[in-house]
Amino acid sequence: MTTIQGQRALITGASSGLGSDFARQLAAHGCNLILVARREDRMQTLATELRTKHNVGVEVIALDLGQPDAAQTLYDRVKAANLSVDILVNNAGFGVFGEFVQQEWERNREMLALNIVTLTHLTHLYAKDMRVRNHGYILNVSSIGGYSPTPLYSTYSATKSYVLDFSDALAYELKNTGVSVTCVSPGVTKTEFLDISGQKPTFFQRMSMMTSEVVVKQGIDAMLKRRRSFVTGLSNAFMIWLLRHAPRALQLRMAEQMMK
Repeated sequence: MTTIQGQRALITGASSGLGSDFARQLAAHGCNLILVARREDRMQTLATELRTKHNVGVEVIALDLGQPDAAQTLYDRVKAANLSVDILVNNAGFGVFGEFVQQEWERNREMLALNIVTLTHLTHLYAKDMRVRNHGYILNVSSIGGYSPTPLYSTYSATKSYVLDFSDALAYELKNTGVSVTCVSPGVTKTEFLDISGQKPTFFQRMSMMTSEVVVKQGIDAMLKRRRSFVTGLSNAFMIWLLRHAPRALQLRMAEQMMK
């Protein structure tokens, strides 16, 4: 079993949901942590819990990662603290639900900046450092929505499709190095995602919902095995297999029905 004890993980979106569970489970592996999100109070509470329970170092950086140059600002602050990053978990992100023409553009702009621009910039900054050391893990969080165009989540699913393709290509570029890139794609997960996106859970979502703890465990296991991509949950993996073998028009109809 690969050990990451004593290594340092930077986790974005660490104040709740998948992010806080990534922190808990990586701390249980013996990792020191850098927690990044907007809500400092939540992260400080989590940091105290993890220092006490696992005796690991935990740094907290309160930052809005949707702002321009947020990735560079974060990178510079971490460098100034003389901290190196062995594991980058690009978890921060959110979705916007509803018909695209009815959505607020500013909300979409914020989502595009966070889900795509900040994730890519952070990966660029830290992948270069990892490549010099010839060691590191990058774990990008996508979604099963990234495998198919999804009406009512049109821009969100497009951002997650980008994350999938970007991660696959980068993993291939780094295949002969000590740096791995893993893209984990959860389905519906019991987090704040639906509340933030503005959607009430559908019957399909209630039936297929996974816990954050299980999703994170599967994601970390895939990362440690240096898998390029991984869909959490057998039912999600089977659904993606069906979608990928269906005509594009049928994919759209299936995706729409799952959102209603």
